[in-house]
Amino acid sequence: MTLSEEARERLADLVELQPTKNAELQERWGLESGSEVHQYLENELKDYYFRDDNSLIRATKEAADLVDVEPGVVGDEDAGVPEAIRGPELQQQVFSVVAGPNEESESVVSVLQKLREEYDIDPEAEEVRSALQALRRKGVVEVIYRTVPTFRLAVERDAVEVSVSD
Repeated sequence: MTLSEEARERLADLVELQPTKNAELQERWGLESGSEVHQYLENELKDYYFRDDNSLIRATKEAADLVDVEPGVVGDEDAGVPEAIRGPELQQQVFSVVAGPNEESESVVSVLQKLREEYDIDPEAEEVRSALQALRRKGVVEVIYRTVPTFRLAVERDAVEVSVSD
């Protein structure tokens, strides 16, 4: 299957962001809906992706080799702890401020306040929630359900190398 330049770029996004969801790819690709993402995946990249047991989108090994991009999660997923993760800058910033694995979990608003203090940025609460959920899917943040969902690291901060993707 020969890929267009756009398809190769989008495949690189998929490799980098995995495990991911339609909404994350929709935002990255500037599409109107998750249905458009699904249609694009099926029409252009069907040989290079699959959905895991949690319905998250993952690239095949062939896809990663083809685009020569580091996957979003590096390490033995069966062991449960990735060695390295890649993602947008906000994910890296959230990872650096969210409560550690031995600390009390915290709300999205609490993480947002820490981001404002530490990085002098003011993202929307939904952007912070999305970053936390993406880190959860990558296996480095866990959700603790109290009155509201709260978050903390599932791993020691220094056990995972975090890099920012372009």
